[in-house]
This record gives sequence, structure tokens and C-alpha cells, in this order.
Amino acid sequence: MNDTPAIHLFSYGTLQQEGVQLSSFGRRLSGSPDAMPGFKQSMIEITDTDVIRASGSNFHPIVVPSGDFADEVAGTVFQITASELAAADAYEVSDYKRIEVRLKSGVDAWVYVKA
Repeated sequence: MNDTPAIHLFSYGTLQQEGVQLSSFGRRLSGSPDAMPGFKQSMIEITDTDVIRASGSNFHPIVVPSGDFADEVAGTVFQITASELAAADAYEVSDYKRIEVRLKSGVDAWVYVKA
């Protein structure tokens, strides 16, 4: 597996938290602000105790396509490695699925949306 940080991951939620990054990736990620057009955000309740412990909350944001590109969800785009993407997959619970989206900046990134 290539471990050069060349994969883009967009987070609008707990993956932006330093504690979640340290427990999931073993490092603090650096990123830049961006937004995901055509999506709306709401909250869901998480029951996975490891995820609650890492994030400090049992309520997490989740996004769904809105069909309107005027809608957008703000967040941060990070550059991560392939093994860190696998760690992010392991962190996210089954309420989420990973898809690729084009961000407002034009960057293509992975993001977790409502499954």
C-alpha cells in the first residue's frame, strides 16, 4: 500500500476533531476549508461505544444529497494515505457509506454520507 498522503478526504464532522484524528490515524491531519455542494446536513445518534469515546458525543452530523447545488455543507479537506483511508473506513459506523464527490474548490474527495 502506498503511504504517501495523496488521497483527499472531506470531513464535515468528527473526523475534524484532533482526538478522533489521533485515535484513528495516530497524527493530527492538516487540511483546508472547503464545502460540498448539493448536500444537506442533519444529525444521527451513534451507538458504537468506541466511536462515542473517540468523538466525545453520541450525536454526529450526517449528510444526504439535496438535489440543489445551492445547498452546501462546509468542512475541511485533508490529504491522507491509503492506510489512513482504511482507518477512516474502520472508524465510521454502518450508518455511513463512502462516496467520491467534487468539492466547491474543484477537488475530488472521498466523503462519508448517509448509507
